[in-house]
Amino acid sequence: MRDGFIKVAAATPDIKVADVEYNTKKICESIEAAVEEHAKIIVFPELCVTGYTCGDLFAQDVLLKKAKEVLFEIAAFTKDKDCLVFVGVPLGIEEKIYNVAAALNHGELLGLTTKTFLPNYGEFYEMRQFTPGPKTAREILFEGKKIPFGPQLLFQADSIENLIVSAEICEDVWSVVPPSIQAATEGAVILVNCSASDETIGKDAYRRELIQGQSARLIAGYVYANAGEGESTTDVVFGGHNIIAENGTVLAEAKRFKNEVIYTEIDIQRLIGERRRNTTFQAAEERRLMRIPFSIEKEAAELTRKFPKKPFVPADEQIRSRRCEEILEIQAMGLKKRLAHTGAKTAVVGLSGGLDSTLALLVTARAFEMLKKDKKEILAVTMPCFGTTDRTYQNACKMAEQVGAALKEVPIAEAVRVHFRDIGQKESDHSVTYENAQARERTQVLMDIANRTGGMVIGTGDMSELALGWATYNGDHMSMYGVNASVPKTLVRYLVKYAADETTDERLKKVLYDVLDTPVSPELLPPKDGDIAQCTEDLVGPYELHDFFLYYMLRFGYSPKKIFRLARDTFEQEYDTETILKWLEIFVKRFFSQQFKRSCLPDGPKIGTVALSPRGDLRMPSDASAAVWLQEIKEISNRMENTESR
Repeated sequence: MRDGFIKVAAATPDIKVADVEYNTKKICESIEAAVEEHAKIIVFPELCVTGYTCGDLFAQDVLLKKAKEVLFEIAAFTKDKDCLVFVGVPLGIEEKIYNVAAALNHGELLGLTTKTFLPNYGEFYEMRQFTPGPKTAREILFEGKKIPFGPQLLFQADSIENLIVSAEICEDVWSVVPPSIQAATEGAVILVNCSASDETIGKDAYRRELIQGQSARLIAGYVYANAGEGESTTDVVFGGHNIIAENGTVLAEAKRFKNEVIYTEIDIQRLIGERRRNTTFQAAEERRLMRIPFSIEKEAAELTRKFPKKPFVPADEQIRSRRCEEILEIQAMGLKKRLAHTGAKTAVVGLSGGLDSTLALLVTARAFEMLKKDKKEILAVTMPCFGTTDRTYQNACKMAEQVGAALKEVPIAEAVRVHFRDIGQKESDHSVTYENAQARERTQVLMDIANRTGGMVIGTGDMSELALGWATYNGDHMSMYGVNASVPKTLVRYLVKYAADETTDERLKKVLYDVLDTPVSPELLPPKDGDIAQCTEDLVGPYELHDFFLYYMLRFGYSPKKIFRLARDTFEQEYDTETILKWLEIFVKRFFSQQFKRSCLPDGPKIGTVALSPRGDLRMPSDASAAVWLQEIKEISNRMENTESR
């Protein structure tokens, strides 16, 4: 286990109904295979030692004796295996038969989790053979040893902090109050389910949503191992539909009607962090459940789990389109409310011909449509200056026309030159003052036009720029309502593309596509041969990396070491490790040093789980030190240097 990840497996072995010896062999083979893949928690289906569909054969003493016998054989098989195994088995205890998930670790039988809810409807008739487990767990004398027996047993790793595992069985998770609820509130961060859920039309979708939802509700990892084709008999068919989920996300899913083992890594650190931040996750004040220690070694296994390069952007095109439409509606609704509340007559948008201002104009047009206001009251202001290229200027003009806004051109070069003379700045000195003076002049123009027309300045800056402090203080940093404040740069591009794809206005479509092809630039330096001379990403770094860093730092509280590891694996084809580390260091430095700009941000609509509003998601002191974060980055750098020197 490294960086909080632990590898888990949901295994569906080939079995034969009532053939205990054969089933034991296949279970052990699956354990062996899973251990070779470095799985530390391995989960098998319900009653897989005998087969779930034995029916009244469960009452046969010969079957029960054999099941008990091989349970210890399987336990012994795990002696030299570094894993925690859950296997489904019927057990005759005293005068009752119980449906049990047995926990095995290093040759020992650690505990027997009993099934609480026995289905007795449709094709299920478990109450004919089995007895529900007791209300609370207790120790029983089982083959001469005291063994924990009952529901909601908690298995706690003795060497890995916060790794607590609890099991439930099939129908338990389908019930109104699953046993996993109490287990999670008392610390279980990984929940496993030994299941035998047969296949009927549409049941797979419901099953997936059920497991996905339970993992989200309990902020937990959920490993669901289902019975496969070997159980199919008489009137029922089983598909081996295994599922592994983490806090509402399905990480791995088996193909139905094919017995297989699925693997992935569950992020324990993430889950604990989510629980700590989520005040509605109420941990139990009194801990009543039985805790059983188990042993596994920490192992730095390689990750098989993949992380998206653009975590803010859904990979699926249909989902992405729905998401884009929803975001545009949220942005427009927020602006609509602010315009209506203030009684603003106009909306003033500084239109550069770049991505951010394009998105702001499109959102403003939507808001005006909602308000049934004449879009001529949208004042699209283009302010050409030293760095303005003909391409962006023409795009701004064409876009305003096609949207239906009133275009106003205010050249600012002369005003900036006067300002340079006033403060003693040489026009040939292209320092930060040269750039920021233009940005502040633009903002002054917009604010004064808004004042003169009874309007409101619509901010265009995006969340990625705010995270990096890539905005001129009291320049483009300021507005009266920032519609893009929660939209990262990687998502801005897709929102504009969505608008381009959806519009029926071919002239607007053409200009939007050209905006998408234009390099990202503040256009504050003179053009070279008529082309943009200043590319933002050359200066501040690739936005796809910064958005990746931002997401995992704020959404999950990941450390620089963990973020670097994920970024290195995710972007190995695009960037070398030195480049990733360089931009990660710059991200951390800028994120901490530029908080003072975010502390006085204008209002803007929150659109996702990551936001930077000082009034909402990020209550961060402006003078917080980045020393701890930078120290970790330094340690990564030192390790890389030491590796290279060997």
